[in-house]
Amino acid sequence: MDYCKSKKYNDFVKIYKNCSGPGTIELAEFLAEKMGLETGKRMLDVGFYRGYQTCFLAKEYGVNIIGIDPGGKLGDTRYGVAPLMENAREFGVEYQVFGVGTGVPESKLPAESFDYAYTTNCLHMTRVSKGEGRYLECIKEIHRLLKKGGILGLGEPMHFDVPKDDRQYAAANVVSNVKTIAEAGFEILDSGYCDDGVRWWRDYCTNSHDMDATRYINADEGKWLTMGFVIAVKK
Repeated sequence: MDYCKSKKYNDFVKIYKNCSGPGTIELAEFLAEKMGLETGKRMLDVGFYRGYQTCFLAKEYGVNIIGIDPGGKLGDTRYGVAPLMENAREFGVEYQVFGVGTGVPESKLPAESFDYAYTTNCLHMTRVSKGEGRYLECIKEIHRLLKKGGILGLGEPMHFDVPKDDRQYAAANVVSNVKTIAEAGFEILDSGYCDDGVRWWRDYCTNSHDMDATRYINADEGKWLTMGFVIAVKK
């Protein structure tokens, strides 16, 4: 795709400061198109970090978004509700975006409240730190919060179908993610690896880390330096 919406934003220092992983607003646009976002609908954004992608989606697609994230600090960077609303005011979408300092699976939000649920570069770390069972609980909570017919769009690092080791950042591949999301009650509409995944990782390494991106990528040996996606519907 040509990313006609995200290409309007070219302050990469600001973008990578406000986004916690590869893909940033291009990944947001990729998922939005796959999900078929419609103006005026309500979307849940799970793990919004500083909310830059949240605000991009609200502005460019006209959706109303409730973002959930417990908040905290990553290094010297704070994330959570306050940065989300700062970005919302800058984007001019402060009346379309609302942040709540909570997360999944204990969101305490009312069931069947959202037309869409969106999450990127977030839940895979739950799987890494707390295991597959906890990841499944998170997906089940998203399923509970969606209306019947509601669409889930998930994008995160997913390793290719090659041997991996304990240093693996992405703990699942597309096939295993599809299996877990289906187990949570969803019907899978689309899934795969993003064609621009490796480029997104190169951009992320170059713009957001003080590291040699080429060395980092070569050391990966083709295991997980990509991005996968799953689009699913609550039946």
